[in-house]
Amino acid sequence: MVLDACVLANHGVCDLFLRLAERPRLYTAVWSASILEETTRTQITKLNWPPELADHWRGEVMKYFPESLVDDASCLEPVLANEAKDRHVLATTIRAGAPTIVTFNLRDFSSSSLEPWGIQAVHPADYLITLHTIAPDVVVAKLIEMARDRQTKTPDLTPQAYLSKLARSVPAFAAHLADSLGWTLDC
Repeated sequence: MVLDACVLANHGVCDLFLRLAERPRLYTAVWSASILEETTRTQITKLNWPPELADHWRGEVMKYFPESLVDDASCLEPVLANEAKDRHVLATTIRAGAPTIVTFNLRDFSSSSLEPWGIQAVHPADYLITLHTIAPDVVVAKLIEMARDRQTKTPDLTPQAYLSKLARSVPAFAAHLADSLGWTLDC
């Protein structure tokens, strides 16, 4: 499953997706050098990350997920019909043999451009709901782990409060998970 740069650049959503790609692995994350370049460019220019932090993030991703990097697939781009600026993402998906692109930018991946390749584009919230349906205990455990890891900076951050923060980016997933746990979101 290919994670688009817009998903990787969203810190909280990216963190959850990467943790779910760790053991026990719920899916295999895939990206290309161009997706990682777009991610770090976004982190620096749009999210105001210091370049050193963006470079460190990229290094950590490469270190812990070396199997996720797909070889260059730019030779496929001229025959693709999706939005030009995101053809590299579809090319990566085809090269990897992945069935799914997880992206916030669904409009850049029309059904007609994906169907010939047997690929679908899915919103991150929808894919997280699917993963929760498959392995609810793992998803909840990873969310609890994320909240715990952030307690050094925010001591009173509970898993429920952290889910409320995630609701800004993936509201459907946050509502689904909160409902399944009997939690109320603070948003």
